[in-house]
Amino acid sequence: MLEMKALYAEALARRADLTACRRTLHQIPELGMDLPETTAYVCRELEAFGLVPRRVAGGVTATVGKPGGPVFLLRGDMDALGMKEQSGLPFSAAGDTAHTCGHDIHTAMLLGAARLLKAHEDQLPGQVKLMFQPGEEILQGAAAMVAAGILENPKVDAAMALHVFPGPMHVGTIAWRQGPALASSDSFRITVTGKAGHGAIPQNAVDPVNIAAHILLALQEINAREVDPQDPLVLTVCTLHAGKLHNSIPESAELTGSIRAFSNHNRAFAKERLVQICQGIATAFRGSCEVEFLAGVASLHNQPELAAELSGYAGQLANLEELPRQMGSEDFAEVTQKVPSVFMGIGAGGPEEIYHRAGSHHPAIVFNEAVLPLGAAVLGGCAANWLLTHAK
Repeated sequence: MLEMKALYAEALARRADLTACRRTLHQIPELGMDLPETTAYVCRELEAFGLVPRRVAGGVTATVGKPGGPVFLLRGDMDALGMKEQSGLPFSAAGDTAHTCGHDIHTAMLLGAARLLKAHEDQLPGQVKLMFQPGEEILQGAAAMVAAGILENPKVDAAMALHVFPGPMHVGTIAWRQGPALASSDSFRITVTGKAGHGAIPQNAVDPVNIAAHILLALQEINAREVDPQDPLVLTVCTLHAGKLHNSIPESAELTGSIRAFSNHNRAFAKERLVQICQGIATAFRGSCEVEFLAGVASLHNQPELAAELSGYAGQLANLEELPRQMGSEDFAEVTQKVPSVFMGIGAGGPEEIYHRAGSHHPAIVFNEAVLPLGAAVLGGCAANWLLTHAK
């Protein structure tokens, strides 16, 4: 076995390099599936470590180790969010895009893990596949890389991802759980079409605002009366837009929102019922409607035995706590649907006030960079020791 504490000591010795890497990535935030500066930087770093990067579906992959044995995948997402940074840090990003979810840290930690694994490549009885992923914030990147074959050639046997948590979860903490951890997410758009007319003579119109209001209220019955309350489901309508004038009935109205569930059954049932309810109400009030599902990702399940094994390795370096089951979503779920996988949280907060003033996806968030060597060692050590344990 590779000693976890020894790997951490190696990562700590390169803390300055990891910090410089993270700050470089922090200053080149990019959105969605097209990350030209970020992927170019990742490729240069991998090549500097002696690895051979390959582009896959907007992301980057490379392998470390010996062909022929088991294969363990490590995922790091790379995309940012569309907001102007307000952290006040001297290396803040300029412009209207910022790394306010910590994906720059994920990428830097995975690069750090790659460097550690390369240094111990002769001890690996298999391969570690690196997955630098675009488009997590739009829930498209993992699915695109899976469709492009990231889990094949060589075939992946197990996988792992870390996500930084700010604020009260301090550096030195790992959160894990077995089984369902994060919910599925399906965003939708409902377009209601009626007949425009004057507000003073509604009998000559078909009011899409009225139809949309009935749809909004009726959809809550799915949560309240149609699913098992012990199997959580959240259906939320977040926007309703219609018309521009106070005295005119518009032609159409639009609602958007999301459905979140842990079970595949509830996910499919809620989508089916949403369509039925919307179309039924629109017809009842003399209108029509179209339902579109814009983006979707499955629920994220941690394979129980793998979660127990990897938490054992991680627990040699960090305090372990339970990862609460959450209705938020993560597109690493697309990997967990295909191979045994584990998603863990890693603390990137601290006692200082600066780490508590804002949460994830807030323009003023600040992450504790002390997490970088710990994350690199946890990723690299879990992958290496899994290979050593499962090699034939």
